[in-house]
Amino acid sequence: MNTAPRTTNPRTALLAVAATLALAAGVTGCAKATVPADTAAYTTTLKGLDRYYQQRLDWGPCKDPELTKTGTRCAKVVVPLDYTAPKGPTLSLTVSRMKATGSERERRGIIQTNPGGPGGHGLGMPAQLRAKMTPRVAAAYDVIGMDTRGLGESSPLDCGLDGMSWFRGVGFDRASFDRVAKKSVDDARKCGEKYGDRLAHYSTRNIARDVDVIRGALGERKTSWFGQSYGTYLGAVYANMFPGKVDRLVLDSAMNPSDYGLKMFQAMGPANEKALDDVARWAAPRDAEYHLGKTPAAVRATVEGLVRRAAQRPIEIGGDRLDHESLPLILYVLGTDDVDNAEYTRTLRLLVDAAAGRSVEPSERLAGLLGAMFRTDETGTARDYASTLAVLCADSTVPGNAEWYRKAIEKARPKQPVFGPFHNAPMPCGWWRTKPSESPTKISSDLPVLQIQATGDTRTTYEQGLGMHKAMRGSKLVTVPARTHAVFTGYSNACADKAVNDYLLTGKLPSEDYTCGT
Repeated sequence: MNTAPRTTNPRTALLAVAATLALAAGVTGCAKATVPADTAAYTTTLKGLDRYYQQRLDWGPCKDPELTKTGTRCAKVVVPLDYTAPKGPTLSLTVSRMKATGSERERRGIIQTNPGGPGGHGLGMPAQLRAKMTPRVAAAYDVIGMDTRGLGESSPLDCGLDGMSWFRGVGFDRASFDRVAKKSVDDARKCGEKYGDRLAHYSTRNIARDVDVIRGALGERKTSWFGQSYGTYLGAVYANMFPGKVDRLVLDSAMNPSDYGLKMFQAMGPANEKALDDVARWAAPRDAEYHLGKTPAAVRATVEGLVRRAAQRPIEIGGDRLDHESLPLILYVLGTDDVDNAEYTRTLRLLVDAAAGRSVEPSERLAGLLGAMFRTDETGTARDYASTLAVLCADSTVPGNAEWYRKAIEKARPKQPVFGPFHNAPMPCGWWRTKPSESPTKISSDLPVLQIQATGDTRTTYEQGLGMHKAMRGSKLVTVPARTHAVFTGYSNACADKAVNDYLLTGKLPSEDYTCGT
């Protein structure tokens, strides 16, 4: 789940959670695909697709005036809902572009992007990427963004949900678990009742086909790709489906494609407990300022006690009420970056005071997160969450037995007291109306790839990234010793910045994997 830098848009930061952590593909396995193994050939030779590949894009001001101010322009692209029925219903996707700054001689082509998710809004991604490009790289590439099908300005889905059902802790008693499980079942039912069999067509494989239609509509023989978080999986799927269409490929903060799904979400639990320990070690020497505990163990005890207190009486702050089901999401978001240790600690102090009945004013970031969690109609969070679920559930099958999740939670809880109940919560895909229409793409490629991975990533863990590195055999891995996610666009590291810019400019990968200095 990552999109914009964490400090710019609290709603986007929360959706990055709803997206990056929620990846899906096969806990129990999918039905075998009925299409030829060479999906690239299959897609491009189907009768009726020419009109999509040859459509003209009319560029104009973006709907968001802030995007237009950056020099970004937007256009509509029409794609089939179902690529096996190109004469059937269509979807209108919105794409964005920042043109190369150089001359035609300096221009290399396009680089398409995805900020993370599924569910991360992508129209602003060109401006984010351009901000980190050197002048010579900016001169070489038109940077292309998109809201993927069903999201934002691309024929958005709206299941009428009133919040997030999956990204919740399940508390300490059976009643809390049953309440969360019921909400997951209800969310699946609402989406199924509104959209029916259409939901089967929002898969990553179809999004990859959309990416290729956009390439064709732009008149480009090949496309480069920059994806972060879920965008690394989408990029890897595209590269395996359309290997002849790939120029340069950058994967920032990747997951293990064979674990993409519930297994990967579960793997985040230990990583986030470790992040909490890191914050506790930072806060303990500063007890005179924050009063959370003089030792790391004492700080952790304060946090665990805060969650237990929220189970007894919700924490009232900023006009909202944080209980033991919603509080872990706040802790999860704030633990993403090591540069946020002070903000995380200040927020804990606010929450402890609020739990004690004191009147406190939430910080700007906390207020934004609370709004995204509790005022979903106003912020659009629930609509974006529906699009996230649509992709995840079109990609995978997961257990549809509530008891399976309860047992997983209780198994994780002893070593993951804060995040075990959060990262093993019942997933709506278990009760989804439609099953995946295709098997997940097997990620296996010798294409050259630059991969950037942080050692302390709490969303796509370093171990998960090693799985992608193994599957993409032509990749070179640049390791960043930090706790962060989406390194290039969201973290300051000159070594990683240079690696990405050098590769995009020259096309030359490092001769071997290496680790950036601290």
